[in-house]
Amino acid sequence: MVSNEAEQKAIREQLDRILASQFFSHSKRFPNLLRYVIEQTLKGEGESLKERTLGVEVFGREADYETGTDPIVRVAAAEVRKRLAQYYSEPLHTDELRVLLPAGSYTPKFLWQTISEQSPDFELKTSTTVRDSSAHETEIESVIEPERKADHPEPVPFSAPKHEELDAGVKWQRRLPARHYVVILAVACIASSLLTIEGLGLFQRIRDSALDDFWGPFISSTDPVLVCVADQLQNSGISLRDSSDPSRSRWVNFTWKDNAFATTALDDVNVVVKLGSVLHANQKQFTVKGAGSTNLADLQAGPDIFVGGFDNAWTLRMTNRLRFRFVNDPDLRIFRIMDSANPTKPGWVTDLAQVGSSGSYMDYAIVARFSDDVTGRPVLITAGIGRCASLAAGQFLTDPKNLKALEQAAGGKNNMEIVLSNQVIDGQPGSPKIEASYFW
Repeated sequence: MVSNEAEQKAIREQLDRILASQFFSHSKRFPNLLRYVIEQTLKGEGESLKERTLGVEVFGREADYETGTDPIVRVAAAEVRKRLAQYYSEPLHTDELRVLLPAGSYTPKFLWQTISEQSPDFELKTSTTVRDSSAHETEIESVIEPERKADHPEPVPFSAPKHEELDAGVKWQRRLPARHYVVILAVACIASSLLTIEGLGLFQRIRDSALDDFWGPFISSTDPVLVCVADQLQNSGISLRDSSDPSRSRWVNFTWKDNAFATTALDDVNVVVKLGSVLHANQKQFTVKGAGSTNLADLQAGPDIFVGGFDNAWTLRMTNRLRFRFVNDPDLRIFRIMDSANPTKPGWVTDLAQVGSSGSYMDYAIVARFSDDVTGRPVLITAGIGRCASLAAGQFLTDPKNLKALEQAAGGKNNMEIVLSNQVIDGQPGSPKIEASYFW
């Protein structure tokens, strides 16, 4: 507890300077959290600052809310630590009294400066938590260190395929030699190189609280995120171009089946880049794997993101027991999204014949975020019937305005599923529109 009235005054004045800065002034929840924990500490109540208490007092949660599935406090605290680090990284604030929120704790610490750097009205003593320059460095590092003690979100039960069913679906895929996925790995490398460019553009937008809310279960996890993208086994061959005349090419056909290439569509790569940029901007590690090389153990290792609809077997399995799911006719010509609560209605339909003969049609996608009771991990699905809907879904998930409206509609519920429509004109996707939503 800081008992000296002059010290308390200095801390409150410093808090006002911090909250007036560009890093906090445009937000509501982060200043509320920082002000609350500081005021409670100044009152000598620092030891009572627990996750559930903050969830109730600062964020208006019910007293018995599930902290395992609602990580709002952990996400907000991690963001406060990041913004404090950004504030003190500016030369103008280097010599100011430092407010720290150590990783794994919600009790702030205060790093005092020497008397020459402070008001002459009183003497500021060195904080008992920071005794020398090496300790000073330790405290500062703790601000930018990712939160490591956050609990993994507990799953919200729902009917999902059994382990045996999930395993059976990938047995044939495991027989494929690893070299078949070289194209997938190459695409992942390209996507990773693009993330820096895309991430820079998203960095400012990522501060929006709507993005923090929606992406919280993935950003706050201590484990890397897996992005499972649709892949295809293509023809056993490759097109090679003439080095002296790149317009000339020759198709080299490999007759043995084991040399079929696993590839992924460039449109799905576009979606991976957009979603990965959100993770990258929050310094969150993630890996990209093709659906054919992904197994159940991979999904259990961390949060999972699935890209692609009818061309991603894992997406179909994950959505099979949800309210909105993908279905098709026996001839695999008519594809639609069905509302299981209204099974007699046609739902949202895309006819492949129309897609092939016309560049203008309606396409549809499912966006879902929920806790999976099979893997025990948070799951995010962005999957269209056609490629344009998948692109629109990726755009939807990185637009703060869309996510803000979605979180408001959710009313504090953590699991959600949305059907998006997308008007395709001349083969290009339009803006996504919400057709239906379900929250639980």
